[in-house]
Amino acid sequence: MNRSPTFHMPSRERGAALVVVLILLLVMTLLGLASLRGTMLEERMSGSLYDRNLSFQAAEAALREAEARIATGGLTFPTSATCSDGLCGTPTATATERWKDTAFDGWKAASATLQRTATPQYFIEFMGIAPTWPGCDQLPEGERHPHCLKPRYRVTARSTAVDRAAVLLQTTYAGP
Repeated sequence: MNRSPTFHMPSRERGAALVVVLILLLVMTLLGLASLRGTMLEERMSGSLYDRNLSFQAAEAALREAEARIATGGLTFPTSATCSDGLCGTPTATATERWKDTAFDGWKAASATLQRTATPQYFIEFMGIAPTWPGCDQLPEGERHPHCLKPRYRVTARSTAVDRAAVLLQTTYAGP
């Protein structure tokens, strides 16, 4: 006797399982898209942080190069508020800060370069003679320590990752 299996389709099923599966598929797709969006955001954030760190290191190298240039001595600063070869005279109180001025062209290219960054630049401003420690300049000249008054310099350095992060550093340096 040969019996073939017969399948009986109940007439009351209306495709409820199909609707449930489609809804679950939609929810899983939305969760996947949200996860992908978060991952892409994190990737952009880490890329920006990497570019900023490179720019910071390049600006720091330019800053150290300028400080080494001051330490060697023998620098001749312009007497006016002009700049030459990265050396600038004492800024005037009423003028716009040089680093804020987009038209300022007194930047000197540093020798240090890092991948993915533009050549870092710096300039040095002579800020005048100042006491090395508080009150040393109040003593009469005969009693004043020879290292009491020293020249002060303000060094400004900048670096940018190509079309991305920009870093500006500034320090005050007591010269020889």
